[in-house]
Amino acid sequence: MEAKQKKSVDRGEQEAMNYRTRRNYFWFIVPSLLGVLLFLFPIPYGGKITIGVGVMAETIQASLEPILPGLMTGILVLSAIVPVFAKALKPKLIMDSPFMKQLFYIHTFWMITRMVGALFALMTIFGIGPAIITSDLTGGTMLNALVPVLAAWFLFAGVLMPLLMQFGLMDFIGTILRNVMRPVFKLPGRSSIDALASWMGAGTVGVLITTKQYEEGYYTKREASIIATNFSINSIAFSLVVISFIGLEEYFVPFYLTVVVAGLIAAFVCPRIPPLSRKADTYYEGTGKQISEDTPEGISNFQWGVEKALHKASEVKGIKEVSKQGIQTVLDIYFALIPLVMALGTVALIIAEFTPFFTYLSLPIVPVLQWMQIPEAAQASPAMLVGFADMFLPAVIGSGIESELTRFVIAAISLTQLIYMSEIGILLVKSKIPISVLELAIIFLQRTIITLPIIVVIAHFIF
Repeated sequence: MEAKQKKSVDRGEQEAMNYRTRRNYFWFIVPSLLGVLLFLFPIPYGGKITIGVGVMAETIQASLEPILPGLMTGILVLSAIVPVFAKALKPKLIMDSPFMKQLFYIHTFWMITRMVGALFALMTIFGIGPAIITSDLTGGTMLNALVPVLAAWFLFAGVLMPLLMQFGLMDFIGTILRNVMRPVFKLPGRSSIDALASWMGAGTVGVLITTKQYEEGYYTKREASIIATNFSINSIAFSLVVISFIGLEEYFVPFYLTVVVAGLIAAFVCPRIPPLSRKADTYYEGTGKQISEDTPEGISNFQWGVEKALHKASEVKGIKEVSKQGIQTVLDIYFALIPLVMALGTVALIIAEFTPFFTYLSLPIVPVLQWMQIPEAAQASPAMLVGFADMFLPAVIGSGIESELTRFVIAAISLTQLIYMSEIGILLVKSKIPISVLELAIIFLQRTIITLPIIVVIAHFIF
């Protein structure tokens, strides 16, 4: 038996030697280190903590601020017109290109949704049509506040994301952290990269990484669903914005620690209950498991992680191919995703701002908050649910509440719920990850139920 194992290890060692070339070490170490510096390394900038990609995004957003809403409106209009042209004429330029066909030769439902997004953008930028669409609370928020942020972040995140994914870093980290992520969260070790990119940058970046990993066959349906709904955490920078807006910036440290503790507990519980526990452990159509994080006997996790990373690096064909993948990711986001964010995000904000839907829906929560001894429970209850439409809405509602304890709870719960339809929800609905709007609503409620008592207990100790 020992001889058999030794033979197996020797064969694996021989195969590994084929990857230990100067070229592969270079392709693993240099791009991966650059990816860490850009996506995972915290940088103080503009009075807050962000990441290199964030600095780039905020710089270009500030320089293009006057024209960015108009520029994105033009892209939204093109995203709606070209599919009509493609359906009617089936031009060779689109039909012969798998990428162009997937981008523009689309289902009628998505075509209509893009048209709605373009229409909302045009109405908002020109100030025509019903106020419920063009208001600064709805269409104005989406076009002038959210869409420019997404456009700037995804421009750099999309182009530079291959630094994390294509050169072996995720394979290395995945092997190193497997013994933590697998037993605690039932996830591959590489999912820690998704969480770190979210934590230091933006939740949308984490979802984008998760989606790409799922489509390339590295995550099962269950794993991708868990990561996207539990580990696409809000960045430190956004957390500081929320706590400052609600008027409690002096409590930022205990506030963020509360969010981290409650979020980790939710990430431990949610994968073990439906609907996430019932997701199939099968891979995306047309792919198989392309990487194993299991470490052979006789080799340390670190050594095996390096071997897997070098193997991945050996598959790199060159900068041109990697750059092409990054550019295609950006085009897919600009022409397929952002129009949906504009359309569905505006509708979600209309429901939240101009209808009593969330007020009525939250009535059963009032006695629960009163039982938890939360002051101004009636005013706070809509904030417990309105975050499903947009994560900043709870802070808007909570800013007018006098009790510091209540405002603290509202701010913390808005960051632990994670699922909001104006951005993350649309990203997931548009992605290939098999998760429905109903399932997103259930997970949102689960995270609320799990994290609310934890946040309330900590808040009572602080205040």
